[in-house]
Amino acid sequence: MNLRRSASLITLGAIISLPLSAFAQQTETRQEEHDRAVREQTARDHQKHTGAKVVGGSAVGGAVVGGLAGGGKGALIGGAVGAGGGAIANKVRKDKAVKKRENRETSEPRQ
Repeated sequence: MNLRRSASLITLGAIISLPLSAFAQQTETRQEEHDRAVREQTARDHQKHTGAKVVGGSAVGGAVVGGLAGGGKGALIGGAVGAGGGAIANKVRKDKAVKKRENRETSEPRQ
């Protein structure tokens, strides 16, 4: 009788613990997924020089507009303003790309 009771308790414990094992198989937390998406996006941006293109292009555009409006001093000020705006635009672009990468990964079924 004691053996049968022990076996049934072990079986019941195994059945109850099955849903807990599904949580143990989750390999990455949300923060780890985010960190990985940031690393992948940064690597891609560095490979394609995306940040430099955005900031540099904005600086050149600002310098051209400033030069037309105010000569040499205007070009200098316009370039600085354009570079600042480009840095902000690059940050927004990168954050949006990271979020898109995270959403793409979470929508795929896990294996």
